[in-house]
Amino acid sequence: MLQQILRDMYIDPELLAELNEEQKHILFYKMREEQLRRWREREDKEQREEDLGQRGPRSRREGNDKHVQWLHGSDGEIWVWIMGDSPGDKPYEQISEELIAERARQQAQKEAEELWKQKEAEITKKFRDAMAKEKAKIVAEKWKIETEDRKAKLMEEKIQEELKKREEEERQRGEEQIRQQEELRAKELYLSLKQAQQHSQHNEHEDEEWKEQLRRSKVADEERSHKARRARDEYRRQSLRAIQKGKVAGLSNLFKGTSLNNEPESKLFCHLVNPGLVQICALPLQKAWERPSRPNSREILIHWFKEEQLPRRAGFERNTCAVAPWFHGIISRQEAEELLMNKSEGAFLVRVSEKIWGYALSYRQQSGFKHFLVDASGDFYSFLGVDPNRHATLTDLIDFHKEEIITSSGGELLLEPCGQRKNPPDYSSLFE
Repeated sequence: MLQQILRDMYIDPELLAELNEEQKHILFYKMREEQLRRWREREDKEQREEDLGQRGPRSRREGNDKHVQWLHGSDGEIWVWIMGDSPGDKPYEQISEELIAERARQQAQKEAEELWKQKEAEITKKFRDAMAKEKAKIVAEKWKIETEDRKAKLMEEKIQEELKKREEEERQRGEEQIRQQEELRAKELYLSLKQAQQHSQHNEHEDEEWKEQLRRSKVADEERSHKARRARDEYRRQSLRAIQKGKVAGLSNLFKGTSLNNEPESKLFCHLVNPGLVQICALPLQKAWERPSRPNSREILIHWFKEEQLPRRAGFERNTCAVAPWFHGIISRQEAEELLMNKSEGAFLVRVSEKIWGYALSYRQQSGFKHFLVDASGDFYSFLGVDPNRHATLTDLIDFHKEEIITSSGGELLLEPCGQRKNPPDYSSLFE
């Protein structure tokens, strides 16, 4: 699972949510280490190509790159101008006030121009239609006598003058209305921008502590680096301890021939009450199916457990066919925490994970709960991102951490297994 994450440089958000803080720190360290390795590999490849003459010099290839050049002052440092602090500058508050007022005025003016265009088009159309109606009325009367025709012309001119006068008055009223709307809009925009400025000033007041935040950020970076170093040291220490105790499988081919299916253990299976489980425990270790990259249903998880985990005796006590008291079926994180709620610190259980091909170890600590993912996608069992020691069986992993802590910062020791509350137990579907 960790190799797949490092290969894709991506981790599913649901899987990331299952990791605790220390697991996330280790995973971040591993991903960053992989990024650096890829970068060095690419740099070495480009250098070799340049040496062989397959590519031009790096300076010629990068000649067209854009660069940023900073303006320097007489003292050789980057020239910086702080608005409002230089001699002759207006105070920052005054400059800000003027900028806000100008922006509000320009916005209101722009909106007023748009409104005036619409209003002017309405007025022009209104009086053009009125003029057309009057002309049609005059033409329809068919003046026959010249005097009457002159009267008609005079009447037309009088009507035109009156309509022009009314149009001018209408225009003046429209302009006054637009001007009033412009002033109201300018005030609204001014108040809106003023509130935005006050909000920005409030944020700037918080940004005045940027030095302190920078210091805390550096301390946090150093703490993360320290945690990563401490985790590496703890990993080396636990690896040596595990090798001394003989409880770590190492590479997968070192324990394929172990006593998972040897004759002495198979003789113990006869004491099991359910004959069906005797047959399951005696199955050889083999893969007879193609599993998807991730579990996608409860049924596929049950099938995986029966096909791959039962032959490895996952969930059984050592040298017996009795299910371990700490083993649980496909239950959620919330159900696990409810089972551990009234337990003391050090209580634990192991449940089948719905996120990866493996398990989740839920641990009760004094202030709450911790959950560790156990990768079982290969031929070994190990904590994802915390304890890279490889254990031949799930029971080996549990027994190892009854004596050795899981993380150096948390000091977790597996002290008290948390058993079942339900009848039948929640793992019954895995053994049907």
